[in-house]
Amino acid sequence: MDLELLFQKSDLIPVIIQDVDTRDNLMLGFTNKEAVELTLETKTAWFWSRSRQKLWNKGESSGHFLHVKKVVTDCDTDTLLYLCTPEGPTCHTGERSCFFNTIWEETP
Repeated sequence: MDLELLFQKSDLIPVIIQDVDTRDNLMLGFTNKEAVELTLETKTAWFWSRSRQKLWNKGESSGHFLHVKKVVTDCDTDTLLYLCTPEGPTCHTGERSCFFNTIWEETP
């Protein structure tokens, strides 16, 4: 795929990280063209940190890398989905997933 298509609307696009085996959503990050290229090259997830204004490889400091097994784009070609094998917890809090704070849940 031509990576230029991904970044026609914006220099940064969202990337959803999903466990390749369970299909659990693990995190949401942002990526740019360089981060996608590094992801494809290294087979580990790279992102653009909006707060630090720099590239980062998930796991570079914690050792909890996300090993990318498949990369898929959405129908509008402006969001990516990485199917990954996580090496340890994904969230910086130590949780398996970044999605653990329930805001609302329908009760029976």
